[in-house]
Amino acid sequence: MADFVALTWVVTMLEKSIVVLGLPESGKTTYLAALWHLLQARKVDSKLKAPRLRAGEAPHLNEIARRWLAGRKQERTSQDKNRTVTMELDSVAGDQFVLAFPDVAGEAFAQIWEERECDAEVISSLGARGVLLFIHATDIKVPNWIADEAQLSKRLGIERAKGETIPWEPRFAPTQVQLVDLLRCLQEPPLNVGSRRLAIALSAWDLAEGEMQTPEEYLAMHLPLLNQYLHHGLHPEWEMKVYGISAQGAEYDGDGEADEPSAGAKKMRDLEVPSERINVVDGATKSHDLTAPLFWLLD
Repeated sequence: MADFVALTWVVTMLEKSIVVLGLPESGKTTYLAALWHLLQARKVDSKLKAPRLRAGEAPHLNEIARRWLAGRKQERTSQDKNRTVTMELDSVAGDQFVLAFPDVAGEAFAQIWEERECDAEVISSLGARGVLLFIHATDIKVPNWIADEAQLSKRLGIERAKGETIPWEPRFAPTQVQLVDLLRCLQEPPLNVGSRRLAIALSAWDLAEGEMQTPEEYLAMHLPLLNQYLHHGLHPEWEMKVYGISAQGAEYDGDGEADEPSAGAKKMRDLEVPSERINVVDGATKSHDLTAPLFWLLD
């Protein structure tokens, strides 16, 4: 979709959209909640500022931001509640953007892999030039090797029946296999729109940064097939960056009344500036600016 100038804003208001992809529970809604708080609070430096919303969107954003502030787990987005949040944003350089940010359930993207079909509403969002792909850094479904399974069963004293047929379903596929196929679909008709920018967001980065790697190094080690595809399978006109994003900050409290309060959630609630829970890693650079990936995608 080509950028265009809205006549009522002369030459300054640019209509741009970003599609937010990710399998279920990859961190998309948590990111949106933290983003809305950061933009509203204005307590840390950010490349994008001054959000203004379309009518009717504030209640949803205020609710998820309230849960984020309280250190409570977000309710999962269901497919019948897919929505697009539209914000008017200003950059530090004075540019103004109308940003369309789809809050789509991860199951909608899993459906593309598992059932080879997609809802019309989701298809329309997949035409965006900017792609923000979320991957939970420590919740990666890895390949299971038959030799390893056999050895483990032997150690545990489990007798495996020879010739037993084990049913397989597409949802059992490794995370990186599903993501490579999703990116491939974006480069094939009817979803191919030419050049795009792709920002990989490794969410829950606070759980992974102990390995002392940059986000790029972490992705290469833990998702080698995806890493290879990103460097050799994307169309030459695509641009790509990898970010480590900790939008949550620590482990949340449980949802049940009997659950013990999380020490991490208590520490988050005690912070004088909640926006400082947020960490964004770009190479060797670390900041609290959750708008950095969006700014790069929009620029």
